[in-house]
Amino acid sequence: MSQSNFVDYVKIFARSGHGGAGSSHFRREKFVAMGGPDGGDGGRGGSVILKGNAQFWTLIHLKYKRHVFAEDGGGGHGSRSSGKDAPNVYVQVPLGTVARDAETGEVVGEVTEDGQELTLLKGGRGGLGNWHFRTSTNQAPRYAQPGEEGEERAFVLELKMLADVGLVGFPNAGKSTLLSVVSAAKPRIADYPFTTLEPNLGIVEWREGLSFVMADIPGIIEGAHEGRGIGTRFLRHIERNSILLFMIPVDTDDIRAAYDILLNELTLYNPELLDKRRLLAITKCDMADEVLMEQLRPELPEGVKSIFISAVSGYHIAELKDMLWQALH
Repeated sequence: MSQSNFVDYVKIFARSGHGGAGSSHFRREKFVAMGGPDGGDGGRGGSVILKGNAQFWTLIHLKYKRHVFAEDGGGGHGSRSSGKDAPNVYVQVPLGTVARDAETGEVVGEVTEDGQELTLLKGGRGGLGNWHFRTSTNQAPRYAQPGEEGEERAFVLELKMLADVGLVGFPNAGKSTLLSVVSAAKPRIADYPFTTLEPNLGIVEWREGLSFVMADIPGIIEGAHEGRGIGTRFLRHIERNSILLFMIPVDTDDIRAAYDILLNELTLYNPELLDKRRLLAITKCDMADEVLMEQLRPELPEGVKSIFISAVSGYHIAELKDMLWQALH
């Protein structure tokens, strides 16, 4: 099996540049006797900055380039000439990237908008030249400041996909099939569990050119918050979704119990997920008739709006899109 191009977790080691040293220089010209100090300042070291790029959707470009080093600032010169500032190093990341300190786990910041910048490490300031240290009692200072040292730290970059609607369900619940029907996305689809091993995004066209983004998350099983199945690797992608669409097949023995298991896994992973709007789609209804669906309605979980659908036959797909749009707005 070929290796996936979707990478949502990388660890990098970054180092900002040192500031350039100030110059200890004196003016020396043929017709100027005893020229005073004229040492310039050192240049600033380069900073390491994350920058959001809407054209990126994975961190794979950092998988094999995990060392990010900025250049040092240039040293000062005579005639009060400052050293050259080192260029900043910009690390392009997809929207939804969270940066953490690799040692403490503390969140440094997150990038959620195109062009947004997040400074990981600041470059060192340049040292002052001896021109700054002249006084009435010390008119020939022979010292200058060294440049400020840069910083170095290891960071963990995590990607949490940004989507309006996140599909939540057990493996083989029909999530990928639905995404392929309502959008132009082409996720891998097969009739066995864990077909989806990475999140997929699709743009769902609604009406009059309006659209929203839907994310297909790999299937959840009981105990996922403890690492079972695919574990917590992809649960974090649900945190950024505005609405959670729970998907349970119509032939499930106990739909309410299945819904409770899914909801419990999300709650144990992050209790804040309970604050998100939740909808329920009963899938694969091409295998059921109207009589069976009416019999199942009283058994559906209370307090969550539900709909019976079939992505294969198109049953209630338009109504589902209307429901999602109304919930989003």
